[in-house]
Amino acid sequence: MDTHPAVAAGGKTQALAKRYGDALPAAGPWNEHIALLLSHRSVRGYLPDAVPTGTLETLIAAASSAATSSNLQTWSVVTVTDPEVRAKLAKIANNQKHIEECPLFLVWLADLSRLERLGEAEGVTLEGLPYLETFLVAAIDAALAAQNAVVAAEAIGLSTVYIGALRNRPAEVAELLGLPPGVMGVFGLCVGYAKPQAAAEVKPRLPQSLVLHHDRYGVPAAQENTERAAYDATLEAFSERNGMGKVDWSKRAINRTEKLEAMSGRHILRETLNRMGFPLK
Repeated sequence: MDTHPAVAAGGKTQALAKRYGDALPAAGPWNEHIALLLSHRSVRGYLPDAVPTGTLETLIAAASSAATSSNLQTWSVVTVTDPEVRAKLAKIANNQKHIEECPLFLVWLADLSRLERLGEAEGVTLEGLPYLETFLVAAIDAALAAQNAVVAAEAIGLSTVYIGALRNRPAEVAELLGLPPGVMGVFGLCVGYAKPQAAAEVKPRLPQSLVLHHDRYGVPAAQENTERAAYDATLEAFSERNGMGKVDWSKRAINRTEKLEAMSGRHILRETLNRMGFPLK
């Protein structure tokens, strides 16, 4: 069996260093599956080359193998091939052109309509459907399924990027895709072969000391501030090297959450979902 490059001698330390910079966690078990996960990066530029025959079905099989709450399987997916529809989806997603150029574009759905139809067919009122918890189950189901598909895609040499900006105008997405009430496109996913110039470094993440808690949540403020500052420096250097501007994590987080305008319309998501058949009681 071929060995993933990150499994080679020194591969573990190198992969962890790319993901965490100098804030390396303790060494632990390692294999090519873990190496693949740590090598993940989002790609925003794709070659026109078609993916191999059967790739879509393989990715959906991987998605169907993800965990799903109570085996309800409250997710669906639409593969979008129509160039006109793709162009409109790209516009909704702040003009992300990779939606148009990738050979495979998927929209992952939180889908409660299947259960609604089940209840109607069996003459049963499903009182639990209109609640926030059930919508959350569907959104989580979709995310778990999609992440399985991403791992499968990367395992066969393809690249991916999630498109959360489809939530900017979910009602328009629903109209474009013919979604019935009780179905929402929670995000898109580009899949394909990366353009050479689009292959970026592995993006550093926050150190485990800031996201991993033992028994009770809590990080001393001084420690959090010090380690966040160190991470800011690491991410700023990464961003500058990759042509993303000299912006650190703290500035990015503030820019993304300080003003409602940065939400690109998603601040009215509850009202939009209500109109789309999700009462969210």
